[in-house]
Amino acid sequence: MSNLSSRAEQLAAFDRLLTIMDELRAQCPWDKKQTTESLRHLTIEETFELSDAILEGNPDEIKKELGDILLHIVFYAKIGSEEGNFDMKTMIDSLCEKLIRRHPHIYGNVTAEDEEAVKQNWEKIKLQEKGNVSVLGGVPRSLPALIKAMRIQEKARGVGFDWEEKNQVWEKVEEEMQEFKEEFNAADGSEIDREKASGEFGDLLFSLINYARFIDINPEEALERTNLKFIKRFQYLEKAAKNSGKALSEMTLAEMDVYWNEAKKQ
Repeated sequence: MSNLSSRAEQLAAFDRLLTIMDELRAQCPWDKKQTTESLRHLTIEETFELSDAILEGNPDEIKKELGDILLHIVFYAKIGSEEGNFDMKTMIDSLCEKLIRRHPHIYGNVTAEDEEAVKQNWEKIKLQEKGNVSVLGGVPRSLPALIKAMRIQEKARGVGFDWEEKNQVWEKVEEEMQEFKEEFNAADGSEIDREKASGEFGDLLFSLINYARFIDINPEEALERTNLKFIKRFQYLEKAAKNSGKALSEMTLAEMDVYWNEAKKQ
């Protein structure tokens, strides 16, 4: 691609960014006031915006959002240097050393024949580095539940605790589905034990996430794509109803289904 830069140009651009950060921190009233705590929620927001851009497949937006996240990284490094804790160099040095440690098949004498072996080596080395009592100790508590389930399963697999065949996982899905149906039978109108049914539903979701992992589907991405698809179709329904002079709240489900089926063909 003609717009790719040389290493020297990339380093010059990064140096320019560091200089601008120094100037903003010294002169801008807003930038002067920021702390790691005040930036935290903004960084989370920027990460979700990057996620949106990736799902949309928009390279220009991905570039923009990556730039915003890079700004935050530079900002944290600047604050860290002011507080005497770390700076950009020590942060990057720490990262480089970690990458070298966790890739002994590249920088050492360990053999890794495939991606799975690399993942297992990574998790074992990470466990040794952090000194966690549990393999699962490195999973952030604040992760959304679906992503947390994925990471828990991946980490357990990293030390060999996993199913051997995908058909075994699917059998587990069917088993959990049956247990959930026993707690909440849609055809039975009697009162249910909602706490127990909720537990069985959680087990079912966990097993489905596990199966998705086995067939190389990212369940978070799959669910988000379905969310976006539903939003697109529902907004078509809203627009079509408005154009026909109707309000959704006044339409029957059968009437709405006509527009919904039209939306599915778009």
